[in-house]
Amino acid sequence: MASQPAPRKSRPALRWLARILIVLSFFICGAATLFAFWPVPEDPIIALADQGGGARQNEASVTGLQAAWPDLPTVDADQAELGRLLFYDPVLSVNNTVSCASCHHPDLGFSDGRALALGAHEQNLRRSAPSLWNVAYAESLFWDGRAASLEEQFLFPLTNPDEMGADLEGMIAELQAIPDYQAKFDSAFADGITIENITTAIAAFQRTLITQDSAFDRFAAGDFNALTPAQRRGFDIFRSAETRCFECHSYPTFTDNSFHILGVPEDENVSTDRGRVEVANAPDAEYSFRVPSLRNVALTAPYMHNGGLPTLEEVVQFYADGGGLEGGGIDVQVDEKVRGFDLTDQEKQDLIAFLYALTDEPAALITLPESVPSGLAVVQPEQNPARELVEVSAAPPYTPGESREAQTITVASGESIQSAVDRALPGDTVEVEPGVYYETVYVDMPNITLRGLVNGEGQSETERPWLDGQNTVSDGFNTTGDDFLLEGFGIRGYIGNGVLTTGAERVVFRDLIIIGVTEGEHHTIYGLYPIECTDVTIENSVVTGIADAAIYVGQSRGPIIVRNNEVYGNVTGIEIENSTNADVYDNYVHGNTGGILVFLLPNNPSRVGYNTRVYNNRIESNNLPSFAAEGSTVSKVPPGTGILIMTADNTEVFNNIITDNKTGGVGLTSLYSLYDRDTDFDLGPLPEGNWIHDNIYENNGYDPEGLAKELGLPGADILWTGEGWSNSFDEPDATFFPPLLPGRDWPDPAKRLLWRIYDIAIRALTG
Repeated sequence: MASQPAPRKSRPALRWLARILIVLSFFICGAATLFAFWPVPEDPIIALADQGGGARQNEASVTGLQAAWPDLPTVDADQAELGRLLFYDPVLSVNNTVSCASCHHPDLGFSDGRALALGAHEQNLRRSAPSLWNVAYAESLFWDGRAASLEEQFLFPLTNPDEMGADLEGMIAELQAIPDYQAKFDSAFADGITIENITTAIAAFQRTLITQDSAFDRFAAGDFNALTPAQRRGFDIFRSAETRCFECHSYPTFTDNSFHILGVPEDENVSTDRGRVEVANAPDAEYSFRVPSLRNVALTAPYMHNGGLPTLEEVVQFYADGGGLEGGGIDVQVDEKVRGFDLTDQEKQDLIAFLYALTDEPAALITLPESVPSGLAVVQPEQNPARELVEVSAAPPYTPGESREAQTITVASGESIQSAVDRALPGDTVEVEPGVYYETVYVDMPNITLRGLVNGEGQSETERPWLDGQNTVSDGFNTTGDDFLLEGFGIRGYIGNGVLTTGAERVVFRDLIIIGVTEGEHHTIYGLYPIECTDVTIENSVVTGIADAAIYVGQSRGPIIVRNNEVYGNVTGIEIENSTNADVYDNYVHGNTGGILVFLLPNNPSRVGYNTRVYNNRIESNNLPSFAAEGSTVSKVPPGTGILIMTADNTEVFNNIITDNKTGGVGLTSLYSLYDRDTDFDLGPLPEGNWIHDNIYENNGYDPEGLAKELGLPGADILWTGEGWSNSFDEPDATFFPPLLPGRDWPDPAKRLLWRIYDIAIRALTG
């Protein structure tokens, strides 16, 4: 039988099918339109004044150490004087026995000399009472940072039943019944006695507790006799890369207002204190505590958030042991800056002597009032034995002498470079003849040129001067002076940094050879390390054997120029971190773990990283197994990384030759590669406005390793984890992941639509 043709669908069925397809098309188009125009996550704009980073020098700086103090609001004198009386008056507490000064006594550094603060009912509280010196400059209050202002902070102890336990209505009524207080409030405020005015007055008094005239301050201002020889040696240890004290305790406040994990010993009688994570899901917040100021630290024993270390000697030893379990504390991954160090007993005492030099107690601020308007008893003077230990320089003030024409000072082999630098004045040049010099050179004076005299090819000890740390000394050069030029030296065998420069403006490093320690217990951490500087040039230098970054520019502001350098055999070749307006070009970057990094990381003095250009570089075979310190950020960079941009904004990468990097040629990711998505950051976590274009790629991504492999990323010339809708890629001949990348000429709605699709996929895959 012949087969029959299949029956044709009826016209009504076809009409319904057409209608369904039309509706479905409208739905898909509508959803796409919604996705394209629906608001997408973007980082908040941080005002320039709040960005941080760069040099913070006082305009009248003499030595390069005079960092400008942050601006403060004007303090009303009447309110501050009223706040002073309230601070010492027990009338604010529930039982009229405890005042603010009970836990913050001026004779004890505005602390209380106890490991744990004592509550209103004679019971130990959970944490140590912090000093109030220079608290006006604190960006957050309490050990866990729960309060953002002094006004907010005061309400916690005032109303806490375990502390002052005040009933606010009853307290106000009690104050109103005291004629002297009523008169003083009426004079200082338009609306008399209110809780807001009490808080304002207390905060106004606390903002007067400023100490800015210690021996260190006089030294920083040019009085070079203000520090004793022991304190000067201790300052050099304090700012060395071996101890890294200066990185968290930065001048002038001697705190960077950040939070860090130390693993301090716990009191078995006190419940576990998890630190900042109890109030904020911030990066690395578990067991993290606020960095206190070190001003007047000699007066405030015992130390740490729980008073767990009774003396400065024990504090230094805790850090020397590396904190945490190694230092006799708890089992946590301590901050990467706490790596331990080896100091002789004399060096430890010198370091403590420098901490004594941070003492300054203005008499007017530590004088107890004879009485308070309530008539209640004021705290009595306390004996503080630490005052007897504080060293004070007895040398006469420094006199610079008559001005003179700029000079050239020559250092011959066998002489001391430091001695020549100490004789130099602004505008002088110190020239150093070839040879080997076993020392660390400190330069605090501004406008100094330090030049190595180079002969022939300039490689050997007979052709250029070499500083040699003999695998035991921390830093080669440690400088703070503005308008500083360093050129023509070889630097080898230092376990901290080849060159460390902090807080300076207009710095040039040129024609340097730096060879790190690559064997034994220690590795050189950084080769060239300008941090918190403004206007930096690094050129024509060769750096190898570095366990972090061969060339690192961090927390700095541009112009920043890194050009014509060769970096190889390091964990990272070149790193621009939390910095702005940098140009990285014409460098040869090869044989490192990671080639060039442009990072923006949390918990740093600078909260931004933008406008970096990476171009005309050769970036080859960066496949070296990592030898970075365990737990450090750079240890997470996958071997085989050519260029990696993390969280930074408006980075442009172009005209580079990028070859033979086994994980990837160029990577772009966010902080979410390291932290959970519900983490509260102090900066914008997304990479935004970055543009990768017109590079030459060959043989990248053939064997991905490390974090890239853990994230499930295949190897490719370009790897993007999908965060940040405004990034652009114009590399038609490159291999890449994910399979579609937005171009510079894409309309914004199309970019947002693609980002939305990737975001849905990422969340589905990561749960």
